[in-house]
Amino acid sequence: MSSVLIRNARMINEGREFDGDLLVSNGRIVKIARSIEGENASVEIDAAGQWLLPGMIDDQVHFREPGAPAKGSIHTESRAAVAGGITSFMDMPNTQPATLSLEALADKKRRAALSSVANYGFHFGVSRDNLDTVAALNPSEVAGVKVFMGASTGNMLVDDPKILERLFADVPTILLAHCEHTPSINANSANLSDLFGERLPPAAHALIRNAETCYRSSSLAVELAKRHGTRLHVLHLTTARELDLFEDKPLAQKRITAEVCLHHLLFDDRDYPALGNLIKCNPAIKTQADRDALREALNSNRLDVIGSDHAPHTWAEKQRPYIEAPSGLPLVQHALPALLELVADGVLPISTLVAKTSHRVADLFAIPDRGYLREGYWADLVLVERQTVEVSRQPILSQCGWTPFAGRSFRHRVSTTLVSGQIAWRDGRVNEGCRGLPLRFMR
Repeated sequence: MSSVLIRNARMINEGREFDGDLLVSNGRIVKIARSIEGENASVEIDAAGQWLLPGMIDDQVHFREPGAPAKGSIHTESRAAVAGGITSFMDMPNTQPATLSLEALADKKRRAALSSVANYGFHFGVSRDNLDTVAALNPSEVAGVKVFMGASTGNMLVDDPKILERLFADVPTILLAHCEHTPSINANSANLSDLFGERLPPAAHALIRNAETCYRSSSLAVELAKRHGTRLHVLHLTTARELDLFEDKPLAQKRITAEVCLHHLLFDDRDYPALGNLIKCNPAIKTQADRDALREALNSNRLDVIGSDHAPHTWAEKQRPYIEAPSGLPLVQHALPALLELVADGVLPISTLVAKTSHRVADLFAIPDRGYLREGYWADLVLVERQTVEVSRQPILSQCGWTPFAGRSFRHRVSTTLVSGQIAWRDGRVNEGCRGLPLRFMR
């Protein structure tokens, strides 16, 4: 691997901001100093005026491979990810076929080794009939185990009380839960269909999948985890009410943690009239009050990490009537610039954003040598410059070819991304020769 010397950067790391140089060799950070002299690096970057951050580690993406090439692949979506400041991702199991067997897991790892521009890990799925396989998993071989406690397709919906009890008791590693109460969703949908008929508007999504549907499921997950001592991570919180389920204390002192996703921090139900199905997702984007509560909780230890839940669908699918349009939206290409709007608006300090997108993710998933600017760590790095960028002027790298941020401008842009010491993105171009490495999980 070539060596890279980054000069004059404003580094953000572990709650500190400081100016200096950083040297990368053989994929790792070998030196951080006020000034580094006498090094003949293969590539030298003058980062004057730019932030240097550890790359975002995204704990939740749906890259659609195998099974849905029109929506995305590991190659296409990892290209978009590095453009958005994401250097590592953890992919969800609801592909086609689903990641419910060791053979399916091995196939995904093989595909990623051949094509991923970013570092990669994979979550294992739970169904009604693979609990023996889940219980026997090697915790170092998977990012986590994902259970859909509501609102999934096929046999990945797990809502039988006996199966849930066994899962929470026997799962050998961190358990990730998608929490929505399906009977409540079905009842809400029936009631609104009686009112609107088949012409339900997209804004109905927040009413069908309301705060109660989320709380009923997430509170059950937390209760099960407390009873069985499960290491539980609840995904994509969307409501103020759910925040009370989680403790405001350091990550190292918790066995139950929570994620929030960037679209639930940046959109609210006032955006449905303009964006409609483009922001239809599960769980739903809810009220401004919920959004503001989630933002506020990021400044405490109640919310631990920020993910994307990148879930692309084709433009044609999203143009269908609300009831037929699929849920999910593409987000990785604009992840870090979008989140930096919260910094620009004074909602979050930059150090807190870095903690929730890098440091805490590495800690939570026990990923060694990543997530920090430290000598000896892998060089997963992002340079960000203050420059206003109109999203509509940028090519869309996700296979689906659209973004919910069209028409918006961001006040920061990712100028350079390094993945395991390789330049993956620089000056608007992906390095097609970059290949990410498999994430390790030290459990």
